[in-house]
Amino acid sequence: MKVQELVLIIEDDEAIARMLSLSLRQQGYKTLMATDMQSAHRAFRANRPDLILLDLGLPDGDGKTMIRTIRTQAAVPIIVISARHEEKEVIASLDAGADDYVFKPFSLDELAARMRSAQRRFQGLSPSVNIISCGDIILDIAERSARKSGEYLKLTPTEYNLLKYFMLHLNQVLPYARILKEVWGVGYQNEMQYLRTYINSLRKKIETDAARPGYIRTEMGVGYRFICDTTTPE
Repeated sequence: MKVQELVLIIEDDEAIARMLSLSLRQQGYKTLMATDMQSAHRAFRANRPDLILLDLGLPDGDGKTMIRTIRTQAAVPIIVISARHEEKEVIASLDAGADDYVFKPFSLDELAARMRSAQRRFQGLSPSVNIISCGDIILDIAERSARKSGEYLKLTPTEYNLLKYFMLHLNQVLPYARILKEVWGVGYQNEMQYLRTYINSLRKKIETDAARPGYIRTEMGVGYRFICDTTTPE
């Protein structure tokens, strides 16, 4: 993220909000703070921030409701910062449209890296981008083709759509249900066997060793993540 972009911090713990704001301003960002959903909605509509940091436990409602609302209005990176460590909360937040989930307490350096990564991913979703490359794989959206080490991959339409979805969301944890909905469509969110079958077939075509995948990593109990070292913050 370039400096002077605006970060909206939605956090009811004022000490944490001030600490975040101070740290981000020292890194060159502008910040806004909101302590509840009502004020957050006003700040969002009036200022259109470039990135949102969102606590789930707000005094006037659950932060996931805010995620869903924002997703209907704008494409902006949303990172959840929460003391809720339950897997179901992570999944529900990602399914609602969050782009990342950071557990409290967190490292400010790690959070800053995740913010930069989220912004890079959003920049990669620009409609003007027709070619996405990662490692030895190149996806050409306009040509609807994919190559590995310069050789065209023979993908079925579903395999291509699955690879395209992964490469449009590099390094993001993608829940099973979201992948099924986006690639297969509404009503397929519970068809896990479909997903496993196509993940296996896609791995055989793009991975150097499908038994030890370097691109499509399993996030146990949550979903999958397409690893691209060139955009990984570490």
